[in-house]
Amino acid sequence: MDTGTVTQHLIHFAASKDLTAAITLWREWLASERRASDHTIDAYARDLATFLTFMADHVGGEVDVAALAALKPADFRAYLSYRNNLGIARSSLARGISTLRNFFKFLERREILHNPAVTTIKTPRLPRSVPKAMREEDAMEAIRTIGETHDEPWLSARDIAVLLLLYGCGLRIGEALSLTCGDIPNGDTLRVVGKGRKERIVPVLAVVKEALGTYRKLCPFPPEKSAALFVGARGKPLNPGVLQRQLRQVRAQLGLDETATPHALRHSFATHLLAKGGDLRTIQELLGHASLSTTQRYIAVDAAHLTKVYRQTHPRAKIKAA
Repeated sequence: MDTGTVTQHLIHFAASKDLTAAITLWREWLASERRASDHTIDAYARDLATFLTFMADHVGGEVDVAALAALKPADFRAYLSYRNNLGIARSSLARGISTLRNFFKFLERREILHNPAVTTIKTPRLPRSVPKAMREEDAMEAIRTIGETHDEPWLSARDIAVLLLLYGCGLRIGEALSLTCGDIPNGDTLRVVGKGRKERIVPVLAVVKEALGTYRKLCPFPPEKSAALFVGARGKPLNPGVLQRQLRQVRAQLGLDETATPHALRHSFATHLLAKGGDLRTIQELLGHASLSTTQRYIAVDAAHLTKVYRQTHPRAKIKAA
């Protein structure tokens, strides 16, 4: 996102030149140092613009660096109360608070302002969401069936290959669709660029490699090394909405739950690995999770199965109590 886009988010309130300059520095830092995506930076800018718009009205004047430095805990609480009264979801409130902390912390590191009041804001407690995994047979049936939703063989091969990357390699849909023709693996591993532009190497099953080869042979568009691997009917990079729509058709055809989405296949990859005895740390690396706590959520998904395996296999489990 360029500086002009940030400025567009700020036109609804009277921002001083020094504050606008500070926001530009922050945006550049997010892009260069934090390696945040354009989407993330845009979301942060909207959050900050919402806060500053409120503060312009709250303090009754121009919002500048000095005004932000003078804010009290009561001012931040007034903002949260305002957002709560609008019925904003707790997840959005939490992200907005995170944005403010990030922005104020950046300004403090740059010695632009210091205001410890921002640290008094309490983040709303979010309900712990447990990933929705598909059954093994449902996942495989969905992959087989999606190939029947097209009349063109190469489009069928494309959708099968994408879903196999999600279920067979644990890729996010965005990661799969960002692959180029030059990324097609020659060996048994695939280089993936994930969130924060972090790279990881994942193993590629023979069935996944075969599906990629079949798709590439049938695809009518030339395999230029830097071109998108997965393309739409007109040869442009495939929009994720197309695949999501195809899977909705499959879901209705097979009578699957609404949670059977492309992302559910990635969850299923991790859940089924865990159920078969996969190591949590290894699964973390395969998924590209920055924190093990994120991966640990998968434990709750298949707790019943894990308990059953434990009771059947642990040497002490079959000893009856005296």
